[in-house]
Amino acid sequence: LIRDLVYDFFSSQGWHISVAESGEKALDILHSKQFDLVLTDIKMPQMDGLALTSLVRQEHPEMPVVVMTGYPSVDSAVQALRQKVDDYIVKPFNINQLYKTIEAKLKERSES
Repeated sequence: LIRDLVYDFFSSQGWHISVAESGEKALDILHSKQFDLVLTDIKMPQMDGLALTSLVRQEHPEMPVVVMTGYPSVDSAVQALRQKVDDYIVKPFNINQLYKTIEAKLKERSES
């Protein structure tokens, strides 16, 4: 449901979005196209978002990664910091705030 909401909202803003139902599928998509940012949930089947972040960092160290979770914890926040995520969003979130966060991360990347 959240994935569909994010897809619909950002697509309506004219952004080109790809979605994946798992970390492994996300990696497949990342290998087939060029992306500016990764937005991932921490809890996903097979490979969680922090494991995905680790692999993204190995292959694309400068790519912004924003993680979101409906199950925030000190442990997941610390792990996210260790993976050098660009932001840690707690669900439920305001979609407009998510938009501003992602827009700011993309602007930071373009300026570096």
